[in-house]
Amino acid sequence: MTDHSSNAMWGGRFAEGPDAIMEAINASIGFDQRLAAQDIQGSRAHAAMLAATGILSDKDAEAIREGLLTVMSEIEEGTFTFSAALEDIHMNVENRLREIIGPAAGRLHTARSRNDQVATDFRLWTRAQIDAALAGLVSLQHALLDQAEAGADWVMPGFTHLQTAQPVTWGHHMLAYVEMLGRDTGRLEDARRRMNESPLGAAALAGTSFPIDRHMTADAMAFDRPCANSLDAVSDRDFALEFLSAASICATHLSRFAEELVIWSSAQFRFVKLSDRFSTGSSIMPQKRNPDAAELIRAKIGRILGANVALFTVMKGLPLAYSKDMQEDKEQVFDAADALLLSLAAMDGMVRDMTANVENLRAAAATGFSTATDLADWLVREAELPFREAHHVTGTLVAMAEEKGCDLPDLSLAEMQAVNPAITEGVFDVLGVDNSVASRTSFGGTAPERVREQVAAWRARLG
Repeated sequence: MTDHSSNAMWGGRFAEGPDAIMEAINASIGFDQRLAAQDIQGSRAHAAMLAATGILSDKDAEAIREGLLTVMSEIEEGTFTFSAALEDIHMNVENRLREIIGPAAGRLHTARSRNDQVATDFRLWTRAQIDAALAGLVSLQHALLDQAEAGADWVMPGFTHLQTAQPVTWGHHMLAYVEMLGRDTGRLEDARRRMNESPLGAAALAGTSFPIDRHMTADAMAFDRPCANSLDAVSDRDFALEFLSAASICATHLSRFAEELVIWSSAQFRFVKLSDRFSTGSSIMPQKRNPDAAELIRAKIGRILGANVALFTVMKGLPLAYSKDMQEDKEQVFDAADALLLSLAAMDGMVRDMTANVENLRAAAATGFSTATDLADWLVREAELPFREAHHVTGTLVAMAEEKGCDLPDLSLAEMQAVNPAITEGVFDVLGVDNSVASRTSFGGTAPERVREQVAAWRARLG
């Protein structure tokens, strides 16, 4: 017989041996208590349906309804005692209900299982997180639209490879993130539509012989319909995976913008000033302001993507229907949802508070021969050169300007004509940064008039 007393495994919190270990690994109440409101919502819908179909007496149904309201009040007031010995939120609620109303509480579990109960609770909770994320996305889009409208004419450098490429407008840059967040909204809306089916009544895995009305409970919880297959209803976690996948893409977008804000607020760039509400001072260097909120948003993708990978890994090899492995689904989603909603709120605050340094943006836009492409385009359009030849001529002029220590607009017409005599005075109409952005009038382009059109279109779309 093994002597557990000499084994370090049994020390500390597991000093009581295998029973304590089994309770610790089996119990989920430490985290699934977050499903309390959804659990009670589902139980109330189930009890009302049981009464309507004659499975439960009106008297018992009323006692259950009142008892569940009492339990919810205790949870909201913080007076409810959660017990790990009762394993999960379902048993904790049912046990307290029994204490309040007596044996009638046991009839609530007729025609259902903890399998369909938890699937229902988790869908309800995830749906609520999607609704909150959608509201956060719309608010952030409005904040970006305000910035875009204010800076429709502000010129700034557009980058590729973090090298100055062509001038763009501040408004155009802000609208790029509005577009990204719009796709995030679409993904979450799609996920919500697919998940909006009720597992309740699937019971353990095969349905039930009781004459239940699953459409009634689905309607009561604002689901579009009941799940059509009981095996799938209790074993599906696609809804959580879709939420995490959409959240991961959204967090990636937020992280990219956060990275830009970190760079833009640095002493080397000075493109933006972040408010004191979303930056902190250094503990040792009084001249510094650290973009802490942006840096933390940039890091949140690690938690959210990590949750996505974790849940995919949990689900990848599970046979139908329910397995205890699926208890490991919730903590990942809880943490990811918290991180996403916090990131959206923090980014919203930063965007609303940040101030663009218009002069620095403009000065940076004019560096690095940013209108070289405009010159090449002009040579094609006005001098009718093949693009490859225009590209070569432009490269020669850039090298000349670099050698003289000036920018392209500072070269004289004579110097330009020495490289190619087809160049005329009209070339200077495209070489300034303002002329450059104003000329980019193609649909989706950076021209101020296109920016204002897109701002108006998005405001109409968002309402």
